[in-house]
Amino acid sequence: MDSKRPKLALDNNGKIHENLRSKSKQSRLTMQKHSIIVKRLSRFGAVPFSSAILGAELGSYSSIADKSAALVSDGTLVRIRRGLFCVSPEVSGQRLACGLVANHLYGPSYVSLEWALARYGMIPERVAVVGSVCMKRAKSFVTPLGRFEYHKVPAAHFVHGFTSVQDENGNVFMMATPAKALCDLVMLRPNLRMNSREAMRAFLFDDMRLSLDHDRKIDLSVVRDCITTGRKARLLEWLGEVIEDEAV
Repeated sequence: MDSKRPKLALDNNGKIHENLRSKSKQSRLTMQKHSIIVKRLSRFGAVPFSSAILGAELGSYSSIADKSAALVSDGTLVRIRRGLFCVSPEVSGQRLACGLVANHLYGPSYVSLEWALARYGMIPERVAVVGSVCMKRAKSFVTPLGRFEYHKVPAAHFVHGFTSVQDENGNVFMMATPAKALCDLVMLRPNLRMNSREAMRAFLFDDMRLSLDHDRKIDLSVVRDCITTGRKARLLEWLGEVIEDEAV
């Protein structure tokens, strides 16, 4: 019996070494597979994508939810909301762009209001909330990028005065023109009441500290289109008159 013990010990050691080699090989394969996934996902840059698209990229995994959670946990992905992801800037090399994210988060929508005016350099304040306009019910989201708010307007108002804009990564998102951002601000500002054109002027230049650059023409036809929708028409008329006065 004593002569068999060393052999059993050797056999056991052999199995242990074999298990370690097997685990090491599996670990290398897992790391290689992860590296391939990261490389594939990095092609999205800063563009948000859905769980369905992520699932198509991950393909061979039985649980997409578990793998996506792991990719968020290890810093490969940023979860914007349930079912919507971005590749983290550390992986893609591109900073996440709020305008692009806003369009994907809830829509159809375009970025507008104070956020758009600040991006155009028309108001001096830094704007913390990314405001957008949509035709569906109003909604707000708190995300790793900050707060996004969506304001409902009639379809007749929505369709006028927005354009495609390139962000710093070259990706395109939809944003209100300067005129439309001002119209949206007047239409959607809570408790905005005034009884004269001079009151509108004070709101724009004193309260909002609006700056109208003469090199950037404000399209008054957009203001007129918004007036025809009927909401706060008198205020929009005063808005148009003040802008026209400043253009002289």
